[in-house]
Amino acid sequence: MSTVLVTGSSRGIGRAIARKFYSEGYNLVINYNRRDDLVDELEREFPGALIVKADISSEEDVERLFRAAEERFLGIDVLVNNAGISESGLFIDKDRNDYDRIVGINVYGMLNCTKQALKLMLRKKKGSIVNISSIWGDKGASCESLYSLTKGAVNAFTRSIAKEYAEENIRVNAVMPGFIDTEMNSGYTADERKALEDAIPLGRAGTPEEVADLVYFLAGDQASYITGQLIYCDGGWSVE
Repeated sequence: MSTVLVTGSSRGIGRAIARKFYSEGYNLVINYNRRDDLVDELEREFPGALIVKADISSEEDVERLFRAAEERFLGIDVLVNNAGISESGLFIDKDRNDYDRIVGINVYGMLNCTKQALKLMLRKKKGSIVNISSIWGDKGASCESLYSLTKGAVNAFTRSIAKEYAEENIRVNAVMPGFIDTEMNSGYTADERKALEDAIPLGRAGTPEEVADLVYFLAGDQASYITGQLIYCDGGWSVE
């Protein structure tokens, strides 16, 4: 049985991804950091899953997370680097603390987890890594400059690592969601939401489950000839 580790998977897109893999029979490693209140709920929904609290911006925490996965499931086959935070507002108002916070999770977190995953995957000469990016990693977003910067880094890293480890049969891809109906996007007013949806050719927000289906496809053998790709999941929003 294959094993997947999904970072930031206590809610939102991450939880939908965890649910998809679990429903398909994968051993599941759930990572979270702050939401202790959700642990009982996660244990009920995912019996037998390994649930580990870890701050992925910390190398020590990530090493502990992957040791736990190796002890329980003898390694992992799929890593989904999903954990991420956003930071809105004018760039001129941001300071070093803001830089460190968002880069720590969105970039260093991805680097820490990818490094540990590669160590395990190289033993098997096989593996799949799917990074959750954003359309703003390609297009850039006004008032989300730090978020856009980090997701651009995700995209560049995805392509580089895909080339670096292709000979080891380790595939690396990224999914770039657009406007997805999650708690992170719940702060919009009705008018703001309508304006966003009007700009999307399919005329609606995406669902976490639609992102999860794409991630599952990319991780599996049905996508065995796909690596180094940045794939939009945005209802056509990015089409120019």
